[in-house]
Amino acid sequence: MTTEEQAPYPGRWRALAVTLAAGFMSLLDVSIVNVALPAIQRGLPASAEGAQWVVSGYALTFGLSLVAGGRLGDVLGRRRMFLLALTAFVLTSAAAGAAPNELLLVAARLAQGLAAGLLAPQNSGLIQEMFRGAERGRAFGMLGSTIGIATAAGPVFGGLLISTFGEQTGWRWVFYVNVPIGVLALVLAMKLVPKPERKPESVRARLDFVGAGLLGLTVLGVLLPLVQSEQGSTPLSWLPLPLAGLLGWLFLRWERRLITRDRTPLLDVRLFTQAAGFTRGISLGTVYFCGFSGIWLVLSLFFQDGLGYSALESGLSVTPFAVGSAVTAVVAGRLVTRWGRVITVTGLALISLGLGAGAVVLALTGGRQAGLALIVPLLVAGVGGGAVVSPNITLTLARVPTRMAGSAGGALQTGQRIGTAVGTAVLAFAYRGTLTGTHGHYPIAATTALLCSVGFMLAAMALAVLELRANRGRHRSTTDAADELAHR
Repeated sequence: MTTEEQAPYPGRWRALAVTLAAGFMSLLDVSIVNVALPAIQRGLPASAEGAQWVVSGYALTFGLSLVAGGRLGDVLGRRRMFLLALTAFVLTSAAAGAAPNELLLVAARLAQGLAAGLLAPQNSGLIQEMFRGAERGRAFGMLGSTIGIATAAGPVFGGLLISTFGEQTGWRWVFYVNVPIGVLALVLAMKLVPKPERKPESVRARLDFVGAGLLGLTVLGVLLPLVQSEQGSTPLSWLPLPLAGLLGWLFLRWERRLITRDRTPLLDVRLFTQAAGFTRGISLGTVYFCGFSGIWLVLSLFFQDGLGYSALESGLSVTPFAVGSAVTAVVAGRLVTRWGRVITVTGLALISLGLGAGAVVLALTGGRQAGLALIVPLLVAGVGGGAVVSPNITLTLARVPTRMAGSAGGALQTGQRIGTAVGTAVLAFAYRGTLTGTHGHYPIAATTALLCSVGFMLAAMALAVLELRANRGRHRSTTDAADELAHR
């Protein structure tokens, strides 16, 4: 009996709850720190550049380690990698919270991002391993809900923690809160997550060290200039980008070479041509996160610097998006097997409408009432956002073989992290550039950033429509082939 034919793991739903709780923590840390940046600068204290590296450094190392983390899970066992990565994440969270100065805080965040990148792809791999059939779609829906809600809810949790513990030390609890949750998740995971079967092959023979190095340098070449651009960059700062293109080409050549020699690659590039919908799914997710992730940094800066909101008020102002996303993400995860790409097209249309309306509202509204004026637009956008992430993960990984689930999930999340870095850089540049050009007109600056986000969402919707049409074409081809065989 093959892996795909085996019965599902009996304790799969309890194990999934534990792994998603750990995944929620790692993804929450992508956005929760945005709202804490002013408190970090004043409470540590830290320079503006150092505080920005607390956010950007985490995103950088997170993106660097995703595919390698997925492949290590495929080879060493996803349970083992989950426990190791979660342990590292708890320890580095504690180190970040206890950091006595800017340098050690940035170092702890870099290490924390690395641990998160090793942890995140184990979720998608474990879902492929533990679930079968329609249940797998539901599980992927819950994973997508976790990703979307964690990113949107980060500013709310950050604001609550800073408000509760005070600005001087509250930012430390943004990191400390991971420790008790992570320890509890570790204890439960050791009991509930299934142990893998012993694999007879040599682990060293199945690890592609050259591919890991080439891909890591490629991702670094893409992300590093974007991270630096958030603190101001020079033309020389962008030199790694063309080098990243060359390294990416070498990576693909190396992976194809391993396949022709019947060796195991880091990322089986045949996924992009043989797993239907995989390429467009990754592209859609990357473009969506370009428009999605940068919004929270821009709105945090707008509410706190422009309108004088506290960290808690800033976080609560974006709560409507998190609420809308939480409601629709679970529903979309259940309906995706029936409606497919129609759900993502609808979701992208709604989030474009909501963010576009928000841009208009900000252009017409001034003063502290802007947060109230954005309630309905952000709610509509959240309803749309909840219908994008979980269905896209389900549809993108639906035809991926279980043996490649970890590396495929890592590749999908690498696209999301690159999209996060690109979007944050572009939206922050649009916001700050408009702010300078308008001599400090905060609402217009935020409006410009929101319109940039709408542009990314429309591009993602175009990709979703193309994939919807391709799916219908594949369905017609299959039906025609079946009819032809029936009439022979």
